[in-house]
Amino acid sequence: MTRRAWLALPLVVFAIFLLVVGWRLSDPPQTTIKSRLIGQPVPAFALPAAVPGQAALSSADFKQGDGPRLLNLFASWCVPCIAEAPVLLDLKRRGVRIDGIAIRDAPEDVARFLSDHGNPFEHIGSDLRSRVQMSLGSAGVPESFVVNANGIITYQHIGPIMPQDVPVILAELEKAR
Repeated sequence: MTRRAWLALPLVVFAIFLLVVGWRLSDPPQTTIKSRLIGQPVPAFALPAAVPGQAALSSADFKQGDGPRLLNLFASWCVPCIAEAPVLLDLKRRGVRIDGIAIRDAPEDVARFLSDHGNPFEHIGSDLRSRVQMSLGSAGVPESFVVNANGIITYQHIGPIMPQDVPVILAELEKAR
């Protein structure tokens, strides 16, 4: 090779590097982490009530054989959970049975959240250490799971349920019947 070619080699290598980086940035790999429990039973748990006067939540509540339910993981400190709250209330008005798990939250904060934004939940468990959240394979809040009448997780929705997501949620609940 000529001296000129040797001098241009680092520039060529750098240009190839930039092309590869640009390609990966324009087409990133899937970053959503799906739960490995889809098609599996809800993990065994028994959580205390998140607020006084609200029913506690356990995995047995999902095995009653009384139709599919939506399990929503939320927190009073979660801004996207506030955006999701009216959609959950709308789902409740449509007859969807919704249970909640308050993640790393104080009872007074959960009560204030429910007072300010409405309460669509039949049961709300308190998961102070995120143990149930982790056992569900959840990475954050809000996150929701469709659970059929036999306690099997059939669908996972990561992030807030927004109005445009309602048809998918209703379809997944219908499939879980």
